[in-house]
Amino acid sequence: MLGTVLGIASLVVTVGLAQTAAGQVGRQFDAVAATQVVVRPGSVLTQSGEERATGRLPWDAEERVERLAGVEDAGALAAVDLGGAPVTAVPVNDPSAPAAVSPPVLAASPGLLDAVRGRVVTGRFFDAGHDARADQVVVLGARAAERLGVGRVDRQPTVFLGEAPYTVIGVVDDVRRRTDLLDAVLVPLGTARADLGLTAPEELQVRIAVGAGPLVARQAPVALDPGSDDAFDVEAPPERSRAREAVQADLNATFLALGAVALLVGGLGIANVTLLSVLERRGEIGLRRAVGATRRQVAGQFLVESVVLGLLGGVVGASLGVLVVVGVSVVQAWTPVLDLPTAFGSALLGGLIGLVAGAYPAVKAATVEPITALRGGV
Repeated sequence: MLGTVLGIASLVVTVGLAQTAAGQVGRQFDAVAATQVVVRPGSVLTQSGEERATGRLPWDAEERVERLAGVEDAGALAAVDLGGAPVTAVPVNDPSAPAAVSPPVLAASPGLLDAVRGRVVTGRFFDAGHDARADQVVVLGARAAERLGVGRVDRQPTVFLGEAPYTVIGVVDDVRRRTDLLDAVLVPLGTARADLGLTAPEELQVRIAVGAGPLVARQAPVALDPGSDDAFDVEAPPERSRAREAVQADLNATFLALGAVALLVGGLGIANVTLLSVLERRGEIGLRRAVGATRRQVAGQFLVESVVLGLLGGVVGASLGVLVVVGVSVVQAWTPVLDLPTAFGSALLGGLIGLVAGAYPAVKAATVEPITALRGGV
């Protein structure tokens, strides 16, 4: 029975932890991949092999997309070409100093920080007012701020894009979706348009509700350009992430394989113990046969014993397995996922294992001849 207990408990634990872990993985996918949509202008290859844009993001792309159902935040983004001008924290031109690689400059709309789930660690992010007035302000990524030697913004430090001074108003960190922003200098989209020659946004980052990907993918191009809704490329998650399904399938297969091995060990344990019982009780079997018991009755006795052992082991093992799954989930702060048919079916599975494992020992007991067994002693 102990072998069955361990086998059934292992099965319930492995299946339960597999489903619980798959649920955690699924929530991680949903929290990141399944809530992100990226919209870019479409492009086609010309006969000369060059890419030609088929669409153009409007300057108010953020406001247009935020009106759609399922959209929580949106922000536009574009790279700014300074023409080789350096980005420095001090306006000192020292020809003898080694050339340093300047951090990239990106133009962003006010809603970008929320769309990429960034966090301001000091100061603030620029708002719609900065953008509309084309204020000469910047926000630094955490690594860019470290490179430029900017640690505080309360004294309004300045960085120079080429020779033009821009006031640092904030530093951002913990950007989950665009970690490259941590190395960049961010300027308002309106400022880049007015002062730095930006012609149009290059990308639109959209944070959506879980499951809204297909809907937003259909509606976003129409909202951006009703006359040319096929001029944009939209990267949106499907209704169920293929990566999530693949991870869940792999976890389930792995844990089920472990559970099957544990069940096999439990079945072999029942078979071994039952066969040993037949050998030790040969005298009892011979006496029963001598007083009139048939082969079928002897075989049935050992089968019933094996099934009862299996059922008891299944009930105890299933209960133990459920407790382990709940305990591990509580310790890890997970939400336990238990398949009730699996938990209840495991108890019956224990009886089935006992039936299969006891079949050969029962047949072996039924073939014992009374005279041979009695000669061996009761």
